[in-house]
Amino acid sequence: MADWTRGERPRAGPSRPPLPHWRSLCGGGPAFRVESSGAVEEILDLENKRMADNLVSKVTRLKSLALDIDRDAEDQNRYLDSMDSDFTSVTGLLTGSVKRFSMMARSGRDNRKLLCGMAVGLLVAFFILSYLLSRART
Repeated sequence: MADWTRGERPRAGPSRPPLPHWRSLCGGGPAFRVESSGAVEEILDLENKRMADNLVSKVTRLKSLALDIDRDAEDQNRYLDSMDSDFTSVTGLLTGSVKRFSMMARSGRDNRKLLCGMAVGLLVAFFILSYLLSRART
């Protein structure tokens, strides 16, 4: 921050032009003390207005960011709710499949042989596919 009493100019950042030197506004002559307080007040008023405008723009950006975050959170909540209903339906399907599988396993001896044959066939198919995929990678 510039020290106005020593005649320093405020530092100009990338977003604001430098303010004129306050002594050049006052004329720097014999009526220096009379005119200097009005000029300093004018400069300070301009600086306050610039800083207020800067603050308004930052608040506006923060508000839009907060609204974007809120919208994103609502979208994600809707997505999670739809996933919950999907998982509930899949759970129902799996529960029915497990019940049918256990009924098949409990029924006669012929079904058990068929079930063991399917399990062995699936294991053999898994190992053959894993072997073929490992050969394809190299």
